Amino acid sequence: MSDLPNKHTGLGPIDSVFRGVVFICRVVAVIALVSMTLLLGYQVFGRYVLNDTPTWVDPLSLLLVMLIAFLGAGIGVYEHTHLSVVVFRKMVARKVRSVMIIMTDVFMTVFGGLMLWYGGQLTLFKWNSLIPLIQWPEGLRSLPLTICGGMILVFSLGHLARHLLGRDTRTDSIE
Repeated sequence: MSDLPNKHTGLGPIDSVFRGVVFICRVVAVIALVSMTLLLGYQVFGRYVLNDTPTWVDPLSLLLVMLIAFLGAGIGVYEHTHLSVVVFRKMVARKVRSVMIIMTDVFMTVFGGLMLWYGGQLTLFKWNSLIPLIQWPEGLRSLPLTICGGMILVFSLGHLARHLLGRDTRTDSIE
């Protein structure tokens, strides 16, 4: 189970908003995964049964993969299930560990902010171009990156605030 901030030690209503955002992202990611599975099944059916390959399925599936991956990454930051190396933090004293956790949260905040900023710039730059075969804005390819950057930024700020307020319930685990 992930180390979700609980209602009594978190940031109160802010955590309720975070949990709502995570829930919505999970629903969107699940719908995208099911849609992608159905689309690829339709593509195989079209290719081998109808002998008429629907070429629009590939670019749409790539958009769905981006959506699934980046929403999942944002959720992973909130739930503290993203890939991390905790061996070094486990080897040091508690005060050094606290500094390392703060540094990690600050780095993640900066990284999320950069993803949000540059992803937004890329999305705006590519918005007027169209994706071949489906004729949707090219900016949709980088929109999940931008959303993920915003999620990482906000969730990392929440982790940092919890830690500084002494309400951090995260535990390091290599399981």
